Amino acid sequence: MSMRIRTSALTALTVAALAAGTALTAPSAGAAPQAAGSKTAGSKTAAPAFLSASQLPPHPTSSWTAGPVTDGFPEQLGFCVSTEGVPAYTYRHREFRTDLDTSAVQLTVVADTAAHAEALAKHYDDLIRTCADRIEKSSPDVEAEGRDYGKLPVEEGARVRGLHTETSWGANDIALLSVGRDGRTVTVVQWGQMGDFDDAPVAAFKKTTTTAVNKLY
Repeated sequence: MSMRIRTSALTALTVAALAAGTALTAPSAGAAPQAAGSKTAGSKTAAPAFLSASQLPPHPTSSWTAGPVTDGFPEQLGFCVSTEGVPAYTYRHREFRTDLDTSAVQLTVVADTAAHAEALAKHYDDLIRTCADRIEKSSPDVEAEGRDYGKLPVEEGARVRGLHTETSWGANDIALLSVGRDGRTVTVVQWGQMGDFDDAPVAAFKKTTTTAVNKLY
């Protein structure tokens, strides 16, 4: 069974639990969120750039292929992160894959203010931090463990975490997830494949996250 299929199955197990995440305060009346690349006085106008395939952690036997940049929130991130309790910002994402059982996805979202972006980044990091507990509470057939790999000194900051899941029917998966921010823009990056923490390319993923944040503008 592929990582994508197993991830979708675990997503269904955690949908209810995601609602327990900290809700964000929506923008005040009359202050509608702006789409990525929209212009305000003194703001930057370029849309956030995305990672390229060559900037993902190298795979030992297969090259990465990058999909197109697409509007909307990626289903693949629903494993730990959702839009629950978040204002209706404009989401864009890009998916990546190898010829084998390894995949990745990057999300970017531009908030209306830097303060709202800071709150959004914390919200997403909190969801990732508590994801393992929510998975185990939602299904007795899944054992999950999260790890904190620390902060990265890039722009307004980023944090990298790991998540390992093992099911009673033998599925064994490892994911690395990060949240970073530059001004009003937040990015979430997820890498995943079959395996455990020993199979996670943490140093390479930290480099990928740093690149992702640096490319936001």
